[in-house]
Amino acid sequence: MAQKTKKQKTKIRYVDVNVNKTRFTSKMTGVKKPHDFSDIKLLRSLLSNEKARILYILKSKHPKSIYALAKLLERDFKSVREDINTLERFGFIEFHAEKTGKRESLMPVLIIDKLQIIINI
Repeated sequence: MAQKTKKQKTKIRYVDVNVNKTRFTSKMTGVKKPHDFSDIKLLRSLLSNEKARILYILKSKHPKSIYALAKLLERDFKSVREDINTLERFGFIEFHAEKTGKRESLMPVLIIDKLQIIINI
């Protein structure tokens, strides 16, 4: 993967969490379509340990397919596919088509550099 030049902009996702008397509310910005997490459970599922492992492997190992990613994680393909679909939905990764002979695989690529969570109390 090419290193960043000075002209390349850091891609950051922001999650603003607000605390009120009865509950948390949060919103993700830094994406084309901001996401509103009216239920903190959705945010918790996005920030799971398994998804953190996926992001780390994508950054450090650059697997060529979802199958290769699942092997590196020692997890089943279906679970990894569900997790990376969530990460894609929230703008953390994107898929690049890779053709090998007659087969085409989807290569998951990390497209953010930083996730910043701000808690407003």
